[in-house]
Amino acid sequence: MPSQVNRNAQRKIGKLLEGEPTAQKLNMALRHLAMWRAHFLENLLQERSGDRILSGPFKGMAYPLRSSEGSRNPRLIGCYEACLAPVIEEIVAGGYDTVVDIGSAEGYYAVGLALRMPKARILARDSDDQAQSACTQLAQANGVQDRVLVGGTVTHDELNRLITDRTVVICDTEGAEEQLLDPAAAPALRRADILVEVHEGMKEGRLDLLVRRFSPTHEIRRIERKLDDQALPGWTDRLGDLDRLLLLWEWRSTPTPWLWMTQRRT
Repeated sequence: MPSQVNRNAQRKIGKLLEGEPTAQKLNMALRHLAMWRAHFLENLLQERSGDRILSGPFKGMAYPLRSSEGSRNPRLIGCYEACLAPVIEEIVAGGYDTVVDIGSAEGYYAVGLALRMPKARILARDSDDQAQSACTQLAQANGVQDRVLVGGTVTHDELNRLITDRTVVICDTEGAEEQLLDPAAAPALRRADILVEVHEGMKEGRLDLLVRRFSPTHEIRRIERKLDDQALPGWTDRLGDLDRLLLLWEWRSTPTPWLWMTQRRT
């Protein structure tokens, strides 16, 4: 007997494919089917490997809830945004007093860094109420709720207050980085190290704009996304190649390079 989830997926795909089968419609149907399969694999992954992160910078972190956006699978495996693993280690070793995580979602980085940086104050900020609630739950599940301070939308004035002498800002705001990361409006940004996901696929030119703004005060490294299958648990060897790829898939639809911008030292 088909489950309700399967029936819903069938209805959605049927609706997407009504009329002329254009390339855009077929692509949307493929994406929807892939997401349906990824949810099935998420249940399988949790059943066989549990709900703690298996590898990567936050190995061992409890992750008992679904992600606010994108797939939970690469987070549980430990290969989520694998291109950033070396930068995360730089941040952990950087001696920061404060981490400001803007667009913190359910708290993957906020809680993970709280576990790795026990002396740091972690400020998790997200405009979505449900994401804030999820971040609070994740912090509680990992016993760091006293150091992960959850809040809402960040303004330029608040950025100026939050940034201290040794602060790293992590920014993933789904396209709002262009407005928020403006050192003319928030001068304190000039003395913070900044890791920002740039949604160049949504609006071309954001990368160049941020580089122009911060190159006078920061060394800037561009980091491209990548997949890393080394952390896939052994039991996945018995899965097909497509399922293994879907376990790594983060549901991105456009390029999202990162900029790691560190203060120029005099």
